[in-house]
Amino acid sequence: MHIILGVLGVVVTILVLLNRLQEGGIDIGWLNPFSWNRRRKFRQQYELPPSYSLDSPMDVAALFMLSIAKADGDITKEQKNGLLELFQSEFKLSPDQSKSLLASSSHILGNGADVKSNPKSVIAKSFESFTPEQSESTKQLLTNIANIEGQPSSEQQKLLKSIIAVLPSSNESKW
Repeated sequence: MHIILGVLGVVVTILVLLNRLQEGGIDIGWLNPFSWNRRRKFRQQYELPPSYSLDSPMDVAALFMLSIAKADGDITKEQKNGLLELFQSEFKLSPDQSKSLLASSSHILGNGADVKSNPKSVIAKSFESFTPEQSESTKQLLTNIANIEGQPSSEQQKLLKSIIAVLPSSNESKW
């Protein structure tokens, strides 16, 4: 019995001391494991590169197309016009929607390091949504973009191979 009273006394003492610390302005919230886990999950989601959070196959394909066009540096006028035409013809977008898709893809791409270093993570969220036809169409679109200005550069070929290697090949319908 004296052991139980001793343990209860220690627990009460600790709770009283924690209450005094909190009243004194010292934050002890970091000790809460549930709060720590919630903060950790939020931080992981917040610090995730935007290209890793795309869940639409069309957005991923547009990002890959733009990354192929920008593999050698800045995008040229021919490449930009080619991208916009392909967005309109393949994705069935209006001119305004295709410009918006290009702008958002450009913003998400940034310097392109995420796509170049790890295309598998870019496609991870939308991998199950890709159909075989969409995958084949994406491969053709990427090849078309790489060949807009003639023979693709070695940088474009390397990026094209790494992207095609991670594209899925199962299911059915197109876009």
